[in-house]
Amino acid sequence: MDIILKNSSDEPIYQQIVSQVKAQIMNGTLAAGVALPSMRTLAAQLRISVITTKRAYEDLERDGYIENYAGKGCFVKRQNTDFLREETVRQTEELLAKACEKARLCDLTLEEMKEMLELIYTEGENND
Repeated sequence: MDIILKNSSDEPIYQQIVSQVKAQIMNGTLAAGVALPSMRTLAAQLRISVITTKRAYEDLERDGYIENYAGKGCFVKRQNTDFLREETVRQTEELLAKACEKARLCDLTLEEMKEMLELIYTEGENND
């Protein structure tokens, strides 16, 4: 499990962990049944507080991405990929709606928005 924390990010550290683990589960890097590092081990690897990793694991479990077995650890839960994709699409739509609200505030045209989106989207492809 590869987690890269960015100190310059506005996103809290626990949320960075959650986002990256979810992405790795969604893209198949972390398969169902794979054991995650213990909270203490992950905290030591990332040089962060165990409380932070505990929060991330609790959020992942609450959202249905991992299962915690007392005395055994946390494991990637079998996923309904259609449901996960639909949830991601819904979240994307919410973010795009907020972006459109901001664009209207400064009178950006739809064409300008499309151009911006295309640039940002293709830039992300080049960084992968």
